[in-house]
Amino acid sequence: MSAKSSDTAKAKSAAGPTPMMAQYWTLKEKAPDCLLFYRMGDFFELFFDDAKAAASTLDIALTSRGEQNGEPVPMCGVPVHSAENYLARLIKAGHRVAIAEQVETPAEAKARGGSKALVARDIVRFVTAGTLTEESLLEGRSANRLAALAHVAGSDDVAVAAADISTGRFEVVAVPRSQLDAQLARLAPSELLISENLTDLPMSSARQIVHRPASEFSSNQGQKRLEALFGVQTLDGFGNFTRHEISAMGAIVAYLDHVGTGGPTFLQPPVRHQASDLMAIDAATRESLELVRTMAGTRDGSLLATIDRTVTAAGARLLADDLASPLTNKALIVDRLDMVDAFARDAIWRQNIRAELRALPDAGRALGRLVAGRGGPRDLGQLRDALAGARILRERMGQRGDLPPLLERLLPALDGHGALVDELSRALVMSPPVDAAQGGYIAETYDPALDALRETAKDGRKAIAALEAEYRERTGISALKIKHNGVLGYHVEVPAKYGDALMAPDTGFTHRQTLAGVVRFNSSDLHEAASRVTQAGVHALAAEAAHLESLVAAAAARREAIALSCDVLARIDVAAALADHAMSHNWARPEFAEYACLDVVGGRHPVVEAALAKSGERFVPNDLSLSPQDRLWLVTGPNMGGKSTFLRQNALIVVLAQAGGFVPAASATLGLVDRLFSRVGASDNLARGRSTFMVEMVETAAILAQATPNSFVILDEVGRGTSTYDGLALAWSVVEAVHEVNQCRCLFATHYHELTRLSETLDSLSLHHVRAREWKGDLLLLHELADGPADRSYGLAVARLAGVPAPVVRRAESVLKKLEAGREATGGLAAGLDDLPLFAAVMAEEPRAPLDPLRDALGQIDPDQLAPREALEALYMLKSLIAEQ
Repeated sequence: MSAKSSDTAKAKSAAGPTPMMAQYWTLKEKAPDCLLFYRMGDFFELFFDDAKAAASTLDIALTSRGEQNGEPVPMCGVPVHSAENYLARLIKAGHRVAIAEQVETPAEAKARGGSKALVARDIVRFVTAGTLTEESLLEGRSANRLAALAHVAGSDDVAVAAADISTGRFEVVAVPRSQLDAQLARLAPSELLISENLTDLPMSSARQIVHRPASEFSSNQGQKRLEALFGVQTLDGFGNFTRHEISAMGAIVAYLDHVGTGGPTFLQPPVRHQASDLMAIDAATRESLELVRTMAGTRDGSLLATIDRTVTAAGARLLADDLASPLTNKALIVDRLDMVDAFARDAIWRQNIRAELRALPDAGRALGRLVAGRGGPRDLGQLRDALAGARILRERMGQRGDLPPLLERLLPALDGHGALVDELSRALVMSPPVDAAQGGYIAETYDPALDALRETAKDGRKAIAALEAEYRERTGISALKIKHNGVLGYHVEVPAKYGDALMAPDTGFTHRQTLAGVVRFNSSDLHEAASRVTQAGVHALAAEAAHLESLVAAAAARREAIALSCDVLARIDVAAALADHAMSHNWARPEFAEYACLDVVGGRHPVVEAALAKSGERFVPNDLSLSPQDRLWLVTGPNMGGKSTFLRQNALIVVLAQAGGFVPAASATLGLVDRLFSRVGASDNLARGRSTFMVEMVETAAILAQATPNSFVILDEVGRGTSTYDGLALAWSVVEAVHEVNQCRCLFATHYHELTRLSETLDSLSLHHVRAREWKGDLLLLHELADGPADRSYGLAVARLAGVPAPVVRRAESVLKKLEAGREATGGLAAGLDDLPLFAAVMAEEPRAPLDPLRDALGQIDPDQLAPREALEALYMLKSLIAEQ
């Protein structure tokens, strides 16, 4: 037993005699891995370890209530009305929360068990990272997925099911164990469910792992849950699912039933993917290319943030999914490209459509909240406005006679909601409130009986106002007012100095309450008028609630059709946004060949180009031509010369093309890429016990094991994390393996110039370099790619550019000359490089020249950069050095 568990057990035993704490511990047993929000009046209270954790995370005061073992019981609380703000922070910090609400009124508790009966409470919901639906808890432009894994013993395949319950999107895919982490990286689930018996699968891309009972992963039970959820007798109509795919999907349904405590679940029918339907991109490659998140975990600076011009939240979420899941089906890619092309060719039409889309609310998530029982009047209003806008959009787009095939197939899904839209338009006010508790969201004339109740309440309030004027005149107290609060209801209030005048029995007023500055009374006339107002108000609220329930049911009955309309609107938004970005940045439509090639003319890196444009600089484009006869490029040249940028930009061009978008180039033609690999840069992974070099080798091993002739690989500086001989040998053998075994398209950047000799033996390898020049001691990086190997690495020039002290650079030049002389003398590939012994020999043969402080000081001075005062100080410093010599 852990220390925390032991402390909890002690606290529980000590708190037993108190009925409230006994109830608390009963509820806590249902949620041992959650922070328990225990409703007490207008606050959710937390106790013991939960209180300590919440107070630390939320930075709120930790107080106490009662004692345990002679010590105060830790306690903190958050107001019910603002609980969502605190929930968001707790969930973001990795906590899970159980909400314990009062499930009966104090009056019902009293009738059940007498005046001292404790109000019954129960957990009404679990709030977890993967099951959020509230608008305030979610990022509008990012999907929020719950995923589950199922693995059949003895099988190499693992099923991954994923659901975004805020929109109902539901999918499943079966992949080999080796590709599991790549799928999790693609889905980026906020919460991952696995069986308590499953521990040996690679799941490093999961943010939060939740172990669930093995019984929830039963395929037989999973099938029954899915059939019950979708109201079918067989799942065959949705796809030919394997047993472990059903297990994974069933586990999600079981978990949603658990966290919702049996409440409704919103899931669309599941979509089954084949692993081969999508380009395989492992977690390291996604991180390296910064597709939807940067290496720092932020959206800003990623490819997604750079190109995202979507005008709806649903469009932004779909664009992120497209970039994370490039297609491998040419027909589907061409369908998307045709849509983008249509919007690109007609700027006026594109801008009009984008203006229509911009006005539409996020109906997908509104529908999710309504079906899950967490929606309100405003969500119905968002459905009304979005579906009405979709109908108008359908009519306007349908008037064109040259629609691309995919758009023509999708448009009918925007229609068919006329009856629901008309009903919601008649029923709801123009801007419905978020909270239904106060009413006022059902429009006038929709229900005559409701209008009559409102009129009665209105007349009653007028009668109360008239009664106030009458009381003032009768008593002569101009400060008399009729007020209302939740405890006393309507009452007469006068300043304290007039209180005695109304206390007399014949005044018609009954004393209710005396406060510091006022005295409050009741009267029979007021009671009668107030009763009419209150009863009418209560009946009006009940009538509105009944209408709300009916309208929500009508929307829920069309959930699948509405969800499909929302998906179509998102697809139109993505296509128009990609076209808008492409036209403003001079991007080109990619073409696809039937063989493994990658021909790019004038290719650019979209993120780097955008960053340079902000400072007024121009990005230097470069060409690439990979073919079956010339499929491996060895790229040499100096650091900072643009090798890594060139490698990455071509990988991003492949992603954009197969995601169905235009690309940053004058033209691009490629054969479909089944798997994309990037090994560019590395860092220590201390949490997993891996050094930089180990990370590099693990990623390289994955590439060599998985790349196929249809893959595209970019490799940068393989072998740099170890000794010269080891690194060169590894780089040499990796190039040979990629060329001879994997036979894939590859860009290989290196500082090992010895590798250029491989062009003599590897037929499909060609040599290229990034150009650089030295001018008057300064290094000029041209960022241009040229044929052939680099003449040298310019490492010392880069060191000088980086500010390495001049004496160190000069010493390095001396050592370099000696090393190069040794290599030339022996004629070996790496002759003269004998690591430390060689350096020792060089230093022995060429003793270090005595330091010349004056020369060194002069070398450090840049006259063009000195202010007058600094120049004078430098002169004094030089004079002092001369004096010392």
